[in-house]
Parts: sequence; C-alpha cells; structure tokens
Amino acid sequence: MKTLSRAFLLFLLIGSLAMTLRSGLQIADNPALSPIIDRTAAEIAALTDRMMAREATPERLDALITARVAEEPRNWVALQALAEVLAEQGLSLPVAYQQAWEEDSGLMALSGDCLGCIWDISTCSLSTALICKAPILLTPVEDLRGVVRAGADYSMGQTVDQLDLGLSVVGLAATAAIVGTGGTSATIKAGTATIRLARGMGRLSPALTARVAGAVTDGIRWADLPKVRGTDDAVALLRVEAFRPLADTVTDLGRVADATGPVSALHLLPLVDDAVDARRLARASEALGARTVSRAEVLGKSRLLRATVRISDTAIGLIAGLVGTLISLALMLVGAVQTAVLRGLRRSVT
Repeated sequence: MKTLSRAFLLFLLIGSLAMTLRSGLQIADNPALSPIIDRTAAEIAALTDRMMAREATPERLDALITARVAEEPRNWVALQALAEVLAEQGLSLPVAYQQAWEEDSGLMALSGDCLGCIWDISTCSLSTALICKAPILLTPVEDLRGVVRAGADYSMGQTVDQLDLGLSVVGLAATAAIVGTGGTSATIKAGTATIRLARGMGRLSPALTARVAGAVTDGIRWADLPKVRGTDDAVALLRVEAFRPLADTVTDLGRVADATGPVSALHLLPLVDDAVDARRLARASEALGARTVSRAEVLGKSRLLRATVRISDTAIGLIAGLVGTLISLALMLVGAVQTAVLRGLRRSVT
C-alpha cells in the first residue's frame, strides 16, 4: 500500500512538473502569449453589470450621493452618473440631491463661474471646464504658445514648465510622427487637452505628472527649443522613441474622451497613474461608454480596471502545475516524516 501511495505521489509530481515546464516554455517561446489577456468589450460590459448588481445597493448609492453632495464645488459628473443608477433601479433621488441641483443650476451662477474659470483654470469645476476653457485648449494656438513660452524661459535660464511643454509638443506633432501610435490627430488632441485641463484643475495624479515630466526630459532636443516658430520646428524637437510612451498614454486618454465625452474624461483622469492604467481605462470606456463614470464611482478604480483583463489559459496551466508540484512535494515530505517517526517509535519500543 505504501509503495502504491509513493508511486502515485511520484506520478503526480512528475505530471505537475511536466505541466509547469510546458506552460513556461510556451510563454518563453512566444512573447505574444501573455499570462494576462484583454477581455472583449462584451465581456467587460457583462462582468461590470454583474458587479454592479451586487454592489450598487440603495444604501451604498445613498452614501455615495451624500458624500458627493457635501463636496465643494460639487461634482455633477459623478452625481448625475449615480442618479442614473438610481433611476435604472426605479428609486427616487434623495432630497439633498434635488436641493443641491437647484442651488447649482442657475444661469447666473454658471455665468459667474465661467468668468472665473477663464481667468484662472484652477477655479474651474468639471461643469464649467468644458464650456469655458476646453474650446481654448483644443486649438493649435495654445500648443504653439506653450512651446514658444518654454523656449523663451529656457533661453533666459528660467524654470521651464516641462509638463506643459510636453503636452504642447505632442499636440503640435499629432499629425506627424505621433500618429504612428495608432490614434488619430483628433484623438491625440483630445488627450492633450484633457491632461492640460486636469492639471490646471488639480485632477492629475502625482504619478502621471512624474511620468510625463520624465518623458519630456528624455524626449526633447533641448538645444533646439529656442528655435521653434511653428509646427515643423516642434516636430523636429522630438526624440520619437523616448516620447512614444507619453504619446501612447495621451492617445489612450483621447480614446477615453471620445468614448465618454470630455468632461467625463476629466472626471476619470485621476484614476490614471501610468500607461497601463490609461490603456485599461480606454478599453473600459469604449466598452461601457457613458456608464463608465457610474461604474468607477460604485466599483472603484481597482475593480473597474481589473474587469478589463483576465488570466489566460496558459497562465492557468502554469499556476495549476505549480500548485500540483507544491502539493506533491508537501505530501512526499509528510510521508517521509511520518515514516521516520514510525521507525523511531519501533526502535524505542524494541
């Protein structure tokens, strides 16, 4: 019986090792065979719908709306998204929501906010940003102004606003080398405008700010900066390969803006810390559209972005092989210890 048991454990160990080795070789031989693969748009929508059915309870929605209503300025992108979830469930809006809407929706209040937003972007709310500032930032004039100003600062030895410079160069080069990233000129332009607005409003994550600044440091021909007078000069500043990660991120954020609208993209931008976050958020936005905001509000960043990917069959095989190997080794170790203990007991008895 012991011999049979040991043979079975040895067979299990060899089988587990073989499965692990096979899966590992498949991944090593094929770089495109990633352990993590993207879900389809239909899979993302179906999974997040199931998650919302579990998480979007009346109590949780009420708590989320109460917290958002207490903010100053109020985030009506988030509030309206949560209100839509309530409506889908046939629930009425809280009284506090209705009172807050009456306070904020007056034309005179909007006019005053808009004047302040045009004067100082840091005073913009999500509701006024698109109306008052985005049309300005969507023109090439803003990009050229950013490059020329950076050139003047660099020539005079003053501090250069590196993030603004990077966005300006990407915006001006959108119809040239950067289009090779897979985004259209309009998509890239939407991405640069979204980042610039978010930065002015304090909605850009520190991690993304640092990554953009790093790309600018390595990707700009600084000695040529004072010579820029037009788009062609700006394109010549680029070290394209060093700038490629930033261009990819900007393109993905443009995809978010295309799928959800510029204001919703501004709301979602704090979720992005790096290129991986940007790509996953873009895929979620294209799968969910306007519902992306409500999913982000209820599910949070981690669960929303994780919903865009799954573990591949190859990775599952690798994990199963490793688990099987560990179990086999553990059982063999237990058996060896058991045998040693029994022998020791027999000797002590005799």
